[in-house]
Amino acid sequence: MPPTVFAGGEAGAWEVESIDPVIGPSLPMVPRLAVFEDSAGAGNLDAAWMLRGRTSNSRYTRRDEQETLSARQTGLGRPEATRAALIPITKSHAWWALAQDERRELFEETSHHIAIGMQYLPAVARRLYHGRDLDEPFDFLTWFEYVPRDAPAFEELVSRLRATPEWDYVEREVDIRLAR
Repeated sequence: MPPTVFAGGEAGAWEVESIDPVIGPSLPMVPRLAVFEDSAGAGNLDAAWMLRGRTSNSRYTRRDEQETLSARQTGLGRPEATRAALIPITKSHAWWALAQDERRELFEETSHHIAIGMQYLPAVARRLYHGRDLDEPFDFLTWFEYVPRDAPAFEELVSRLRATPEWDYVEREVDIRLAR
């Protein structure tokens, strides 16, 4: 499966409302964001930055969690979901030095990442893209879409996740807010 490309520049369906560094350096401000489901479409684009990521298997979810997420999640691209956020994240070397079961323990049993996220479904649709295996500057590209009336719920969601022990392992995070 080809990677999805998020291209910040002069063109794209999404207007960039803000780009805020949460931890570490930011990305340059741009007026628009284009999203290409395959990298071929981004080839001729003049962009200030491009971030690539690939969807993958759910690495930290158990079967019951995966089934519940699938049942509650709404699809991306709903016409009424005119707000979005792209939040690229890089985790520390200490995170990646942990064994898979230790990361799962921090991710869910300690930080309750999945349980927190489920509380905001179906209002906030989301998709995770992996960039680490593509040698990208961000390990994860988290994409969220929501209806404007659900903006307070989205703010609460990200605030709660950032307050968990898992976030002690984040060394770079940029919060990009979008509208269409």
